Amino acid sequence: MSLSATGQPTAQPPRYPAPVGQSGPAALPGPAALPARPASGTGPGGRAAGIALMTGSAASNQFGAATAALAFPALGPAGVVAVRQWVAAVVLLVAVRPKITAFTRAQWRPVLALALIFGTMNLTLYCAIDRIGLGLAVTLEFLGPLSVALLASRRALDLGCAAAAAAGVLVLARPTPTTDYAGILLGLAAAACWAGYIKVNRVVGARVPGTAGPAAAAGVSALCYLPIGAWALASHPVTAVALGRAGAAGLLCSAVPMVCDLQALRRVPPRFYGVFMSVHPVFAALIGLVILRQSLDRPDWLAVSVIVAANAVSVSRPERPARPARLTRQRE
Repeated sequence: MSLSATGQPTAQPPRYPAPVGQSGPAALPGPAALPARPASGTGPGGRAAGIALMTGSAASNQFGAATAALAFPALGPAGVVAVRQWVAAVVLLVAVRPKITAFTRAQWRPVLALALIFGTMNLTLYCAIDRIGLGLAVTLEFLGPLSVALLASRRALDLGCAAAAAAGVLVLARPTPTTDYAGILLGLAAAACWAGYIKVNRVVGARVPGTAGPAAAAGVSALCYLPIGAWALASHPVTAVALGRAGAAGLLCSAVPMVCDLQALRRVPPRFYGVFMSVHPVFAALIGLVILRQSLDRPDWLAVSVIVAANAVSVSRPERPARPARLTRQRE
């Protein structure tokens, strides 16, 4: 918590925002678009509803990613990402209606950078899912926001979280007959993209009001995927079922989580929301097991648990209280 100019406590936004249209949590409006504090539904009933909404958001995200993976044999990861980017762009542009003609050069520069990150992040993540499975790919991707949070701190607890997360990655990347190092590198590349998204999104949020910046970036990214999607669809035996799965993934990973997350943040504190984000790798591993038949061995489950715990501890640690301003008496 921090103090406003009037001395009243104001809620802080989540420690890291999430990208639009990817298998992690849906993108959230900038701090200016969120209520200064949770709405009146923060009692026991409101919190329960918020938890239900966040659970639905997480399940929708990972179920959408699993649905997209089912379309890989017919469309390939690049083709699925292209369809997802197109669907997500249509949903966000229709919902937000950004006035892109009014954007200045200073606004367009970070928006274009965000569009590049969107496309690269989703492609590397889906290629990683194709090679190492949903659970491990999403777990590695979560190292992006975790790294941003830990690099901004010098506390011993956060250094311990960083060491625990690094140990988890070493377990996931341990040499075995089936270790796919290319898939691991793709997952880490998706993590780097998410970290870059956080940095660039802060600039976009400062220069573009509301959610117009992410919506415009999603539209630009969709345009960039027109040639990639055309090539991928032309080089694969496209089926209506595969296109439907890719399109459904775009809705399940963008529209549904965006609505659920916005409603949840009206009912639960932002810090609680940030901690709850840590369940996404667990959801990914469980849904990957049930839908995709992607099983993890015990060391992998242990590594996923360690990385999730490090993320939860890092996000939930208390903030340092702001130092009071020094008051000086003027000489009479």
